Order: sequence, then structure tokens, then C-alpha cells
Amino acid sequence: MDLNADLGEGFGQWKLTDDDALLSCVTSANVACGFHAGDASVMRRVCDTAAARGVRIGAHVSYRDLAGFGRRPMEVPPGELAAEVAYQIGALRAFADAAGPGVSYVKPHGALYNRAVGDEEQAAAVVEGIRLAGGGLTVLGLPGSQLLAFARRAGLPAVDEAFADRAYTSHGTLVPRREPGAVVQDAAAVVRRAVRMAVDGTVTAADGSRVPAGARSLCVHGDTPGAAATARRIRAALEEAGVTVRAFT
Repeated sequence: MDLNADLGEGFGQWKLTDDDALLSCVTSANVACGFHAGDASVMRRVCDTAAARGVRIGAHVSYRDLAGFGRRPMEVPPGELAAEVAYQIGALRAFADAAGPGVSYVKPHGALYNRAVGDEEQAAAVVEGIRLAGGGLTVLGLPGSQLLAFARRAGLPAVDEAFADRAYTSHGTLVPRREPGAVVQDAAAVVRRAVRMAVDGTVTAADGSRVPAGARSLCVHGDTPGAAATARRIRAALEEAGVTVRAFT
């Protein structure tokens, strides 16, 4: 099982994620590319540290929304979105290539991630942006999403992802962040959910039902308080349960 986290979510003197601590325990790093967070210095630093620690580097692409941290719904024409996705991948690739390993995969962030679950037009635009940037990159997304469906049609590797620290609906989608309880705050509960996802491929939804959540990668949000400590506990619990923790690429 891969363990990924959203990293590089700072800008200038503003810092949010504990990148160094998270890079000591995750196997894949979703690095902000400047549209919802991140700047050149942040991207370079995270890529250098990830490369030194053998962590895979992924482009965490977003709608252009620094003020809203990429979590506000936006209407972006498909052609413009494809160009902006390619632009973000290119920005990160400069630093990932310089660090050595390059960019291994792409994962949308926030509102774009959720939109690409069911919106065929936006999902197709994200995949087209990946192709514009050179293609060949793995796409990380929610199981059953339009994003992964279009990625597979385009011949791109697609990897299912689950979220240990997010609440699920009975349909297997994420509870919108605007709703109470959308983020699981209890670290012990997050660890238990992670192990169940990895071992049984299921999760308890917000309404108490059991829904499929099989995946090759587990996400811990880097901006959640105590994320690094929780990620360390998840990795230890997975290994104790006999799960090998390694990157999917």
C-alpha cells in the first residue's frame, strides 16, 4: 500500500504543511504547483527532500484559486483547464527533474478533484492537460471516478485512492467539506480506518453503512493538525497488520 500526503502547501513566508516530518514516513508526495498553494522555493525544497528520501513526486494540480486554497467550485472552460493543468505539471517538473526522479504522477486537488469524480468534461480536460505536459504520467483518483475512466481511455496508468481522514457517503464519494464531520479529527479513528481500508478494502460511511474503499494508495491531508504524527501511526499500524508500505510507481 502506498501512503501519500499533500505537501508544499505554503506560499512565501506562509507555511501550512510540515513537509519534512511527512516526508519521513510517506511514500508519495502530492506537491502543490502554485495554483492553490506553493511557490518556486517551496516546490524546489520539497522536491529536493523527497528525492533524498526516496519519496515519489506527484503534481497536485488545482483550479487557479490561491485565495480559496483550491477548495471553491469554479467554472473553467475545458481548453483553459487543460492548459493550466499542463502548466502546473511543467512548473513542478522543472524542480523534480533537477532533484533527480522527476514527476511520477498527477493528482487533482480539492474542488477539481471532487469535480472530476462525476463531471466528464472537467475530467477529460485534466487528462488532456496531462497529455499536453508530455503524457505517460500515472493518474491518482477516486475509484469509479470519471477522471480515472478518462485516464484509462487515454492509455494512462490509473491508481485508486482512499482517504483515511475523510468521511465517506453511502455512494463511496467524499462528504463535502462544508458539511459537519467531513474531516475525521480523531487520530486513532483515522488509523483504524486506514488499516481497514488496506486489509478489508472497506470503510464505514457517515450513515453507518459499509462501503467499498479498496485502493492502492492511502491519503493523509497534510493541512490537518497533527498530520505528520498521524501518518507515522498509520504506517506503523499498516506494517503491524502485515501490509507492505511502498510507492505505487
